[in-house]
Amino acid sequence: MATSLCPGTKITGSKVMSGKTKRVTNRAAQALKLAAAALPSSQSALGAHFQRMCARMDKPKAVTAAAHKLARLIYTMLTSGEEYTDRGQDYYEERYRQRVLQNLAQCAEKMGMKLAVNESPFEYVILNQLLERCLLREIEYQRHQYKQVGL
Repeated sequence: MATSLCPGTKITGSKVMSGKTKRVTNRAAQALKLAAAALPSSQSALGAHFQRMCARMDKPKAVTAAAHKLARLIYTMLTSGEEYTDRGQDYYEERYRQRVLQNLAQCAEKMGMKLAVNESPFEYVILNQLLERCLLREIEYQRHQYKQVGL
């Protein structure tokens, strides 16, 4: 399904020049983008995914990403012959929370610490900030190691 929703792969000499999606007049892509634009009001896992994408990037890019996800779901349903079962927004959020906690625990373990989780209303904000700091420290550490080696 060539719907112009896939990221571009303009690479030359192992350097990524552009990842921008192409502008193509495709009715399927337009329909998927319209469906994706209606996801913010949805209480589904796709709606939660779209809201998370909007938090990370601007809305047009999030619409394209959600439309791409919809296209992949449709392709999977058509090829496997299975129905799509939505597990809901709460399931998606809980999976995301577990993934963040697991990443934080691994990061803390690398630094010789242990993660203790405290249930509070500000938990998600604090966990995201800690994960971001942890990842930034890990990147800086790796850069420092590469400079020492001379890469």
